[in-house]
Order: sequence, then structure tokens, then C-alpha cells
Amino acid sequence: MTTTRQNFWAVTICLRSFTDLNRDHSLFSLATPSAFNDFLIFKSARSDLYQLYARNTGVNFEGQNFKQNTWQSVCATWNANTGLTQLWVDGVPSSRKFTKSGSNINGPIIIVLGQEQDSHGGGFDINQSFVGMIADLHLWDYTLSPCEIQKYTDDRRFTPGNVLNWKSLEFQIIGRVLIEDKQETCH
Repeated sequence: MTTTRQNFWAVTICLRSFTDLNRDHSLFSLATPSAFNDFLIFKSARSDLYQLYARNTGVNFEGQNFKQNTWQSVCATWNANTGLTQLWVDGVPSSRKFTKSGSNINGPIIIVLGQEQDSHGGGFDINQSFVGMIADLHLWDYTLSPCEIQKYTDDRRFTPGNVLNWKSLEFQIIGRVLIEDKQETCH
């Protein structure tokens, strides 16, 4: 997947995922020719550990409440001026951590869901592939406020992504991928 926007001083990505995996896997990978992990959300095999990369610099977010076989909202933010990143799992924020600051994400962007790019648009490792369901992906070119992230998590009239909007995505399917409407649960 690509975007018409090719220059980011800030990023917020939100998505919902459902899996029974208990091994390493990638949820979201944004790469440019100069940085294969320009923005990456990676779930470690350890049940409470997520890794977030910005401009090829990674930080660990421990103590996260990952649950198998249930829909979970994951949001991540990064600001190039400060280098601050933050991860939100089901609306619960992590501590903020420093990564790379002073340089923006710039260049021909390739976005891949469910695989980490070890090269621009490729270099995939099947042992890090996501198996499950992903929905409601949105990407903004600014840092969402905690209130907006909570609205996304609660699925309450949030502002759709101004870069990527799940309801109007243009994408290419590679491999075994099924596209279907979101399954609603009855209560």
C-alpha cells in the first residue's frame, strides 16, 4: 500500500487486530528506501511486550495487556521534533519514550500490514508474519490527542485518518488474504 503523502513530521497509526499467535509478529510496517523500519509496530512473543520503531530506532513497551482471541485496539504515536513515541493498547497509554528526533519520514513510502519489511517493499520473514484479522486501520500525519485515541478505541465518532482511512483504502493483496466486512458481535 502507498500514500500520496510522502513527508511526515508526526505519525499516529491506529488499528484493531485479532489473533491467537504467541510468537513474534508485525502489525504495521512503513518503509522508505533510507529506513526499512521508518515506522513499525511489532508484537514480541513475550505476551506483555510491544516494540515500536521510528526512523530505524526501536523502543520496548513492556507491561502491555495483550490478549489472544479477542479484538484489541492498538495505537502508536511519534513526533519527529521531540522523538517521543507512545503506545496505546485498548485505550491504555504506555509511558512515553524517546526514539529518533530531528528527521522526518520522507521518500517513497510502502506500507505493509502483517509483515515487517527488511527491505523497501520486501525482505519478509514468514516467522514474523501476522496471522489473524486486522480492521479499522487509520493513519494521521499528526499526533492524536489522548481524547481522540480514546474515541477511536471506543469506536465513537473519531476523526478518520487523513492519510489512510480504512473505509477508503486502496491496496494490493499478496498471498492468502481475505477481505470481508467487519464481523459484529451480538449482545
